[in-house]
Amino acid sequence: MTPGIKLVQKAKVSHRVHEYAHDPSSESYGLEAAEKLGVPEAKVFKTLVVSLDHKTLAVGVIPVSSMLSMKLIAKAAGVKKAVMAEPTDVERSTGYVLGGVSPLGQKKRLQTFIDASAKEHATIFVSAGRRGLEIELGPEDLVKLVNGVFAEISQ
Repeated sequence: MTPGIKLVQKAKVSHRVHEYAHDPSSESYGLEAAEKLGVPEAKVFKTLVVSLDHKTLAVGVIPVSSMLSMKLIAKAAGVKKAVMAEPTDVERSTGYVLGGVSPLGQKKRLQTFIDASAKEHATIFVSAGRRGLEIELGPEDLVKLVNGVFAEISQ
């Protein structure tokens, strides 16, 4: 039971947990999840942590088939520059290992931006907090649970 799953259960949010056998040689954790769960890539979202103006960390949640636009997430956050956060900073602030970072139940709550395309789906899949474990929930529920905002952040 991960902190992300516990958070969703405590909030009594409708959800489903999906588990699959993770292949350590997989090049993309998100694409692997979509393939093994048999769901469209557009419904599976990856969690990326960025550094804003080299001061604070923030989270971008985007479809696994997309790339995070540093310009768009910086604009959404109202800062000049965004860069990918250092892996050690990601693991320290979220409490999760890379490839299993969930937007839910992070050690330190970070400002969270969810790609606006999430609203096109009744449910989306995000990491539940470890490789091979996904949680399916409504995008509106996700944005409320993480106190996030929808924004155009992918390219």
